[in-house]
Amino acid sequence: MKATFGAGCFWGVEEAFRRIPGVTDTAVGYTGGHTERPTYEAVCTDQTGHAEVVQVDYDPDQVGYDRLLEVFWSIHDPTQRDGQGWDLGSQYRSAIFYHDEEQRKAAEASKEQLQASGRLGQPIATEIVPASTFWRAEEYHQRYLQKTGGPGCHI
Repeated sequence: MKATFGAGCFWGVEEAFRRIPGVTDTAVGYTGGHTERPTYEAVCTDQTGHAEVVQVDYDPDQVGYDRLLEVFWSIHDPTQRDGQGWDLGSQYRSAIFYHDEEQRKAAEASKEQLQASGRLGQPIATEIVPASTFWRAEEYHQRYLQKTGGPGCHI
């Protein structure tokens, strides 16, 4: 199964999901925009409408979508609009791109539960929207932290 998440700079997000038992593959890329075949340089202009995302392939017999949502909420600040840390722009927005109705319902429920908990102290800015075309990022971005050893993004 597939899950797609935007939580800021995709390098660290990918690494966090790769470490989860039951995740069989990850790819970083762009989704949610209006430009065909966006490049990193184009997405960085904040003009294409795309978010930097990680597409996660997972085995639901080994890890549930709810566990992926737990990790998503824990690895970034979902109250920050259009950015994470020093990385600013709509390409760094917090978003869950659901692939089916079951994922949408689970994402909405987890967001409501986190908001009701009061742990964040601010409204959650995370978008929950249908998955659209996933454009795989350039190869040098794939498993970037694994290849380079860091330092990664500014979260």
